[in-house]
Amino acid sequence: MLQVKVVNIGHQPLPAYATSQSAGLDLRANIDAPIVLHPMERKLIPTGLRIALPVGFEAQIRPRSGLALKHGITVLNTPGTIDADYRGELMVLLINFSDKEFLINDGERIAQMVVARHEQVDFELVNQLDDTERGAGGYGHTGVK
Repeated sequence: MLQVKVVNIGHQPLPAYATSQSAGLDLRANIDAPIVLHPMERKLIPTGLRIALPVGFEAQIRPRSGLALKHGITVLNTPGTIDADYRGELMVLLINFSDKEFLINDGERIAQMVVARHEQVDFELVNQLDDTERGAGGYGHTGVK
């Protein structure tokens, strides 16, 4: 298991996996008072957490499916990326896509965080790319059925 250093500047428990095979750790709102998220409004919600990821890893901040389905609440810049050299507080950019106000309470699970390995690339400038079966087929090129 990957070890990640964490500083908890808030008052919520550390992120945890909901089940033994969960990919994402639940992140909780760390706030002094409830926050109202009006329809089509977006706000940064603090988590009270600062982390130090190992080089070659990132943390992705993703929506919670239940909040999206039941309340229209999602992470606006999904997935948000936390780089290995970032040391500030983890903040979650939530947006309310519903037509009703949504109340965010202290300790509420507002997002999930997936830690993943990544590679940096070194571009090689060429004049042409190799051919593939797909070629330049883009959005919708395979149809709907």
